Amino acid sequence: MAEAHQAVAFQFTITPEGIDLQLSYQALNQIYLSGVRSWKKRVSRIRNRVIKGVYPASPSSWLFVVIAILATMYMRSDPSMGLIAKIQQHLPLSLHVSLSAQGQTMLSALVFSTLLWFSLILALRFCLKLLLSYHQWIFEQHGRISNTTKVWVTLLRLLSSRKPLLYSYQTSLPHLPVPAIKDTLSRYLESVRPLLTDPKFKRMTELANQFESNLGNRLQRYLKLKALWATNYVSDWWEEYIYLRSRSPIMVNSNYYGMDFLYVTPTPVQAARAGNTITALLLYRRKVNREELKPVRLHVHPSTVIPLCAAQCERMFNTTRTPGTETDVLQHWQDSEFVAVYHKGRYFRLWVYRAGRLLSPREIEYQVQRILDDPSPPQPGEEKLGALTAGDRIPWSQMRKQYFSSGVNKRSLDAIERAAFFVTLDNEEQGMRGEDPAGNLDRYAKSLLHGKCYDRWFDKSFSIVIYKNGKSGLNAEHSWADAPTVAHLWEYTLATDAFQLGYTEDGHCKGEVDRSLPHPQRLLWDIPSEVQAQVHSSLAVAQALADDVDCHVFPFSEFGKGRIKKLRISPDAFIQIGLQLAYYRDRGGFCLTYEASMTRLFREGRTETVRSCSNESCAFVKALEGGEAEEQCRCLFKLASERHQNLYRMAMTGAGIDRHLFCLYVVSKYLGVESPFLKEVLSEPWRLSTSQTPVQQIELFDLKNHPDYISLGGGFGPVADDGYGVSYIIVGEDMINFHVSSKYSCSETVNNGCVDVQLQYHRDFRRLKGLHYSFLAILIPAVMY
Repeated sequence: MAEAHQAVAFQFTITPEGIDLQLSYQALNQIYLSGVRSWKKRVSRIRNRVIKGVYPASPSSWLFVVIAILATMYMRSDPSMGLIAKIQQHLPLSLHVSLSAQGQTMLSALVFSTLLWFSLILALRFCLKLLLSYHQWIFEQHGRISNTTKVWVTLLRLLSSRKPLLYSYQTSLPHLPVPAIKDTLSRYLESVRPLLTDPKFKRMTELANQFESNLGNRLQRYLKLKALWATNYVSDWWEEYIYLRSRSPIMVNSNYYGMDFLYVTPTPVQAARAGNTITALLLYRRKVNREELKPVRLHVHPSTVIPLCAAQCERMFNTTRTPGTETDVLQHWQDSEFVAVYHKGRYFRLWVYRAGRLLSPREIEYQVQRILDDPSPPQPGEEKLGALTAGDRIPWSQMRKQYFSSGVNKRSLDAIERAAFFVTLDNEEQGMRGEDPAGNLDRYAKSLLHGKCYDRWFDKSFSIVIYKNGKSGLNAEHSWADAPTVAHLWEYTLATDAFQLGYTEDGHCKGEVDRSLPHPQRLLWDIPSEVQAQVHSSLAVAQALADDVDCHVFPFSEFGKGRIKKLRISPDAFIQIGLQLAYYRDRGGFCLTYEASMTRLFREGRTETVRSCSNESCAFVKALEGGEAEEQCRCLFKLASERHQNLYRMAMTGAGIDRHLFCLYVVSKYLGVESPFLKEVLSEPWRLSTSQTPVQQIELFDLKNHPDYISLGGGFGPVADDGYGVSYIIVGEDMINFHVSSKYSCSETVNNGCVDVQLQYHRDFRRLKGLHYSFLAILIPAVMY
């Protein structure tokens, strides 16, 4: 509607007397104000580039250097040791003619001061990079800090004392190092030792030794060359080969979900919840664009923090994954003033700015309500069009190229792909409610993971789902960023919605409404029969995948990290070892276990794998199940938790196993050589894939005064067909929320009537679900003093 509104900003008619030009001053004013907003953004970007470009110095420090140099020269001293005079000699001839000798000296001093200032900035940045390359602090025990780390803390505090912008640290972050191939192979063999029999381990050791002595060193040289040239030797290949080149559906297999508050729904009014949620997301986008968000940092010391790479924030909004025949492409636009909305089979473009002004939450609610009240039916082929993004990628690529590259279809598809994000107004009710709260919670998770397979746009960087009863959630595409980045956005959105924007007593958004707002624009389509046939095919593929996935969400509130930390044990290690115990009881053995760890201590870092199934964790589980003495179990558990923590720290600091081997494998493919060792390693299934969702902005949630405002976190589908996907979030001191997924088609993971004796949960839960309940209760007595 905005295009139409601007199109009538001026009208003209041709008369015998000439051209009669009629101007709409209201429309021209709208265009003017919109242009002002655009220029403000450009000025803000330029300003931020200057500020972050000179970090850790400040633009004002240039003036200090200039004054200091001029003051020194006034005292008849030459701080430049003759350089100012040399600069003066090399000034253009025109300046020699137009400027006096004193003016030439002043100009030369100014040039020298600027060059000195730039040199100081580079020196400070180099020093900061050296300091951020020091990672020994992460391996030191709490309360036992070495003198080296104490000095490091002091220097780091001095160099990073200025308030940084979101991207201020980017150029100072170190590059991810390439581990020595011998160390990686040694760590790999150690990780698979508890999973292999003696003959199989001997064979794997021989393969590793052959690889190291023959092909490995050659591949390593190429990888080191890439590490010298590229910002990060892993991230681009990881994004392309793990995500973008996958030709299978991204729904369930790649995309993941985030949930609303567990116990609270801030308003039952669907349009109002949409109004506040969309507003909160756009306020977050404004902070990202202006770089007003604080960089995410790890606390090393009460007054010292380590920055994490913020590169993933750049593609958070206005981003879409577009399908290709061989590989998909991530497309990002600088800005968009609208969101795409889906409701009952219809697509809309909802403008969220007017005349350069962000609409109020009440106005967005008003516009959303207009969409909800719109009685028009879907156009032929429109209702299930989103299934193209849920099925296989190649058919979607072919349909997009052939039928969506021109005309009305291209304009409507552009509106979706260029939108800030996607919004689904779901006509179902979800959440932990009714007579079967546990079952409804599971259905809520499944709905967010795949919905009806056609009512989400899975290609968007993220899609927001607002349910009929006011419950909300999101579905995120994985290639552009990892879960912690989206979790940071979602934390801000939930907190801003509930605690800052708020609602009136009758559940509506606050603020005034301009009822002259143009209606949301209905997107038009011309869907031929060939596309409709492919929509049905893609929907069948997606529906089969969705029907095969079982999800279970379990809020565990018997105890949380408060009680675990009193044992002087890492909560994450506690849970991971518990998962090993649960899996052992489920299958009678151990499996290759994936835990996601971040490498954002390095520039453009993404993730690394922590192989949680270790010799130490297996020894503890066997001892506990074998009825060993309590003291022996306690000792083994402590060793297992310390080992897990060390593995996690090594992964964070660039000494992981799997990304290095993955990149060596990519190099081998480019060289056209085969490695039996790498082929076998890369084909090993992760039957237990786990991830912790970190709570990054605790200050946003006042759990003391508002204990019901607890986030459920999010989850993902299983990685292996015969395995489990386990996500967990540690909330406050007394709760851990778990998300477990598996496939019905696997006989090993379907219901077999597991009974949890201690906590007496339902008989029809799958084995790991029941063990999920029990392992914490069983594990605590084993480690309590």
